[in-house]
Amino acid sequence: MHKITTSQSLRQAWYNFFESKQHAIISGASLIPQNDPTVLFTTAGMHPLVPYLMGQKHPAGVRLANVQRCVRTGDIEEVGDSSHCTFFEMMGNWSLGDYFKKESIAFSFEFLTKVLGLTVSQLAVSVFEGDIDAPKDIESAEIWASHGIPKDKIFYLPKSNNWWGPAGITGPCGPDTEIFLDNGQIPCSPNCNPACDCGKYLEIWNNVFMQYNKTIDGKFEQLSQKNVDTGMGLERTLVVLTGANTVYDTDLFVDAIAMVQKLSGKVYGNNDTTDREIRIVVDHIRTATMIVGDELGIVPSNTDQGYILRRLLRRAIRYAIKLNLPKASLSQISQCFVNVYSIQYPQLLSNQKKIIQEIDAEEERFVKTISQGIVRFEKLVQNLQGDTISGKAAFNLYDTYGFPLEMTQELAKENNLKVNVDGYYQCFEQHQSKSQQGATQKFKGGLQDNSQATTRLHTATHLLHKALKTVLKDENLGQKGSNITAERLRFDFNFSRPLSQDEIDKVQEMVNNAIQDDLPISFDEMTVQQAKDSGAIGLFGDRYQEIVKVYSIGDFSCEICGGPHANRTSELGKFEIVKEQSSSSGVRRIKAVLK
Repeated sequence: MHKITTSQSLRQAWYNFFESKQHAIISGASLIPQNDPTVLFTTAGMHPLVPYLMGQKHPAGVRLANVQRCVRTGDIEEVGDSSHCTFFEMMGNWSLGDYFKKESIAFSFEFLTKVLGLTVSQLAVSVFEGDIDAPKDIESAEIWASHGIPKDKIFYLPKSNNWWGPAGITGPCGPDTEIFLDNGQIPCSPNCNPACDCGKYLEIWNNVFMQYNKTIDGKFEQLSQKNVDTGMGLERTLVVLTGANTVYDTDLFVDAIAMVQKLSGKVYGNNDTTDREIRIVVDHIRTATMIVGDELGIVPSNTDQGYILRRLLRRAIRYAIKLNLPKASLSQISQCFVNVYSIQYPQLLSNQKKIIQEIDAEEERFVKTISQGIVRFEKLVQNLQGDTISGKAAFNLYDTYGFPLEMTQELAKENNLKVNVDGYYQCFEQHQSKSQQGATQKFKGGLQDNSQATTRLHTATHLLHKALKTVLKDENLGQKGSNITAERLRFDFNFSRPLSQDEIDKVQEMVNNAIQDDLPISFDEMTVQQAKDSGAIGLFGDRYQEIVKVYSIGDFSCEICGGPHANRTSELGKFEIVKEQSSSSGVRRIKAVLK
């Protein structure tokens, strides 16, 4: 056992252990989900593996492991405390219809005790208590007991605690067993358990036993293939192993925090308010760096992933102003994260110029927006009747100009005014509710949707990709995003200008000719390097011995992909481009249908 002190040594220990257990180490996927209409970002390691969890054969086999980049912004207002982050890495291992509870729990126990050096007395676990959808998980409890976990450290908890998924509206899911670090403090009450937030228990691993598929009407059906999906947060585990006080005290953040201190003159660790502001800045800049620097890199915009990115950057900028950070500081902080992560994610180095440009440009834009917001605030004060700014007015400043409530309160105090805080939060909650309802409608469809319609549209994206590269005579043109529903496909690609009508017509004609030629569609399994050498297009990843599927459409197209696909192009019908537009800076978007 070697002492783990850095993020890279923890990643390597993970790879080494699961390789020794006959798991294939696969590349993590892009942060931008492909052909998944249910989520904006990859939020778990299982997202890219859904087709294989549903029964499709994975080219690397039935035992897999990796480290997956993830983004979750549901708890964005909590960022700044000791543990919440918007970007994180999830170490995961999977069984695709191979081993199940017994082996999964045994692997976890061995890794924790033999590799990481934790003792049985430091561990506690929880299992599913059962409900109308699934029975009590007595089996997992008995397996843990066989490894020496005392019965009083095995807790039965409800679905809200011990059930995972689906990641979207529908899809694979099931009971889980969660593993906690018990810090040894006295229980807060006789009923204290891992669901308690007193701080006694810290979750470090989650083993999901995917036995069910949740249907669109809310039913839980048994999966024909039982899978295991585990997730262990790298940052949180690193805190435990290194004895750090928070995730911000690990090697992932120390350089960035040092840079903030150098540029701002502020000291980290002496003041809770200042610490929170610094943490928000470094967390959000880390996430922005990973999103812009992704192989399918997104830039700030007013829609979809670009909107989330813009929100993160603007929140970081607001707190940078409070910290008195000079102009263009955020891109310098970003460079710290490029340096830390580029060994694991080399695309950050190749995209670092773009990262700096986008962060600097958004900072410049937002500083202007704040100036406009201050003018709007001054007009509001001039026309105000009474001494209280309404909740609606305060929320409008936030929604339109990015003013956080505390900024409005500070400006109000300077003018001897008050703010209706309750009214602000009412407006905020109404806005969130509408956004969530809209997202539910926008991204409905389900992770498991491999319907005939989506399969044909997905196949059409291969033809479209090749046609664009040919007509526009640009071999550097590549896919930058894809979203497919049963009604249409949406395909984003890097290109610097709008397409002419003649170019659109030629692309459309080339795709339809390929469809009329009734080309056969087949796939071969090969290493990433072999795929690259064969001329296949796609995201190649950084593990060149990894086995991937390469789909060929006659002699027309050759592309790395996980499916699903039609059998022949004649099944597709008539291809029609309905819209070509800008998606973001340097990225165009085509929407098309099959008739």
